Amino acid sequence: MSDAGDFVDRTLQYEATWERAADAQARLGNELIFYGASVGAVRGTIRDLARRYKNMTHDDVTTLSSELWSVPVFERRLAAIVLLQSNVNRLDNTDLTRIEGFLRGAVLRELVDPLAIDVVLPLVQALSGVNRARAQATLHRWARDGDPWLRRAADGVSARIAP
Repeated sequence: MSDAGDFVDRTLQYEATWERAADAQARLGNELIFYGASVGAVRGTIRDLARRYKNMTHDDVTTLSSELWSVPVFERRLAAIVLLQSNVNRLDNTDLTRIEGFLRGAVLRELVDPLAIDVVLPLVQALSGVNRARAQATLHRWARDGDPWLRRAADGVSARIAP
């Protein structure tokens, strides 16, 4: 694990409580592991990460988001979303491939919706020209895909994009 990934993981576990983990599991099911860190703790961890690693590049952000997502822990995946959200201005249409993989493995609307609305939507809205057309084609493909999470993301984003 990278130093940044280790920092995020350790911090999330430190901020966790077993009561919160049990409550989350009861509400959201058994498809992911829950540390029991609050949403505020996840956001604070990513804010602290930005202070600690001030010069993160596009590749650093996308690599760390994949590292966090690779372990089926709700709070790590939420941290990946917050990291992408905080750095959405560094993303481009080519990052939709990575995000598509995240959506396919999200397993919960509590991860799909913020990934779609807080990352994909502003990413697509910031694009223009050929890159915007490519992103729109990707959303169109997602809307016809057999994966319900991709369709949900595409529908949510498309409904909010001005024609």
